[in-house]
Amino acid sequence: MRYEAPETLERASQLLAAETGIARVLAGGTDLLVQIKSDVIDPILVVDIKKIAETREIKETSAGFHIGAAVTGAELKEHAKLRAAWPGLVEAANLIGSTQVQGRATMGGNLCNGSPAADSVPGLIAAGAKAIIVSATGRRELPVEDVMIGVRKLALAKGEIIAAFQLPARTPHSGDAYLRFIPRTEMDIAVVGCGINLTTDASGTITAARVSLGAVAERPLLVADAAKAIIGTKLDAAALDKLATAASAACRPIDDKRGTKDFRIKIAGVLARRTAENAYARAQGKIGKNH
Repeated sequence: MRYEAPETLERASQLLAAETGIARVLAGGTDLLVQIKSDVIDPILVVDIKKIAETREIKETSAGFHIGAAVTGAELKEHAKLRAAWPGLVEAANLIGSTQVQGRATMGGNLCNGSPAADSVPGLIAAGAKAIIVSATGRRELPVEDVMIGVRKLALAKGEIIAAFQLPARTPHSGDAYLRFIPRTEMDIAVVGCGINLTTDASGTITAARVSLGAVAERPLLVADAAKAIIGTKLDAAALDKLATAASAACRPIDDKRGTKDFRIKIAGVLARRTAENAYARAQGKIGKNH
């Protein structure tokens, strides 16, 4: 195995594009190194992107937050302005592994690992984040919900790297939240995850929303019907019922040792309700509950 640690995205892209065998990008390594050690994959080339400045920075601009793909969960949590603007996303990213893992795990790696149960991905989708993709020939942006197209399958061409994520600026009277169901109390893989971001007017009526579900299909989902169920409401009981129904209807899960199809479908509705309540509370300047 050959290890490279380039200092520019262009060089990293060139290395990946030129390799004819299996090549992988190393960000935090919390998934990749385990897979290599377990003989799940045997890459000929590993390209470490942590020496590339753009992948390691959090920048606040008038357009929102620019977050490098190799920024760790611990660093996200320590960034006070990001945590205040997007608490749900930061909480989702900080559910990945243990405290020690948080010092290494990244949102870029979490997405590119290609797991439908990735915790940070529904949070990114709900936020309306875009992935900034770089290759040797240029850059492009892609909504995060379009990056993963299946289990371990990404909409990336050979030589392309996710360098960063662009989060929109936080609007007034808005809030986000993420909740998941796991069999244990911590350090487990989501059976179902739900991220919701919403905005209200001054009276508390929801004017915009994005709802995302994880671990209920071959990839994380953006559920438009679930968002429509709560837009124009003050998140009353009827709206929550419609939200839960729409969330469950969007599920196309598998049966496995972590949960049955029917269980996941039911839990998706329950989590959607609770996550929406948290996001709505934050939009109203209140603190959401950890259910």
